[in-house]
Amino acid sequence: MKILVLNSGSSSLKYQLIQSETEEVLARGIVERIGLPDGMLKHETASSEKKETPAEIPDHDVAMDLVFKALTDSQDGAISGVSEISAVGHRVVHGGEMFSEPTIVTNETLEEIDRVSHLAPLHNPPNIMGIRACMRLMPGVPQVAVFDTAFHSTIPRHAYMYALPYNLYADHGVRRYGFHGTSHRYVSRRAVKIMAERGVDTNVLKMITCHLGNGCSMAAVVGGRVVDTSMGFTPAEGLVMGTRSGDIDPAIPIFLERDLGMTPEQVDDLINKQSGLLGVSGKSSDMRDIEELAGSGDKRSALALEIFCYRVRKYIGSYAAAMGGLDAIVFTGGIGENSSVVRAKTTEGLEFLGVRLDPEENRTARGETDISRADAKVKVLVIPTNEERMIARETAEIMSRETVSRT
Repeated sequence: MKILVLNSGSSSLKYQLIQSETEEVLARGIVERIGLPDGMLKHETASSEKKETPAEIPDHDVAMDLVFKALTDSQDGAISGVSEISAVGHRVVHGGEMFSEPTIVTNETLEEIDRVSHLAPLHNPPNIMGIRACMRLMPGVPQVAVFDTAFHSTIPRHAYMYALPYNLYADHGVRRYGFHGTSHRYVSRRAVKIMAERGVDTNVLKMITCHLGNGCSMAAVVGGRVVDTSMGFTPAEGLVMGTRSGDIDPAIPIFLERDLGMTPEQVDDLINKQSGLLGVSGKSSDMRDIEELAGSGDKRSALALEIFCYRVRKYIGSYAAAMGGLDAIVFTGGIGENSSVVRAKTTEGLEFLGVRLDPEENRTARGETDISRADAKVKVLVIPTNEERMIARETAEIMSRETVSRT
């Protein structure tokens, strides 16, 4: 079964064509600058080098048409025709409380996704545009929505509710939703498999998954079910990120508006685009730059690095307490997979929990690796995330269930 995985942004469209049985990536690419000048399609297959094609791309329909042409190109394509695609799996950021698992898209589904778009105004609308473009251009081909929020739907009420007037939840959906769910699901499943091979009872396995990239979030997972996560009503809550502040005193935005005269839009921009590593360092939102600058003596970059790692370490401690123990920590994402400095600093001082890193394994870690000492009670794993593979898996699973239910 060939699954096309799509991640539609407001001005970009990423795609991968995956053979579900082997999980081989047959083709991948991105359409950039949709609706803007100088549009570009970047496409490659397993047997060909990346090819860049400039084009005028006014909307997502044209973008999808370019993708189909690239996939079926006689020289650089991966399939002979669009009819070879069995289903399309779409990343959808926000599913609200309605969707707790992947869902075959209908008009009613799209209406519900649109209804919660105010909770993810930068993400859901372009996600919907990508789905609608596929529905128009691929009539009869199942479209499956895979929600970033779905994996977090198992969080208990006492963990997802805010201590605000109850009607804000009942009438407006103000609660913790969590994000990066597809990544957390993928790496937690891999961790379960790894720990099961070591004889651990995975039904009670207590782990913390750390997705650390430009956006950062953590999840506390017991027996494969999320019991808490760091991002909340929006992705701005929780850890320090590239340009997002993470947790702050909720009165600070009031101070910024009332005392400094900032507008709500300016405050939103400050919290989401001017803060985090960039805001503290004044130099960069990229952890690679921060580490280099800190190493060369830049004090504000060193401070940004310390704040970042302290926040992760604090969440590890709180989640260990919430779960009543800890068996494994998983690092993933661009920073989690590649920064030995961050992994060392975030786990430093956690020996009382049973966390003991092997310095050499941590320094040389590449790919899927156990970086804890052999005698460590808590295993520390590095597991590269693969959200596209997870979306393809979940799309194939729901298609298989649909096939069984029809027979």
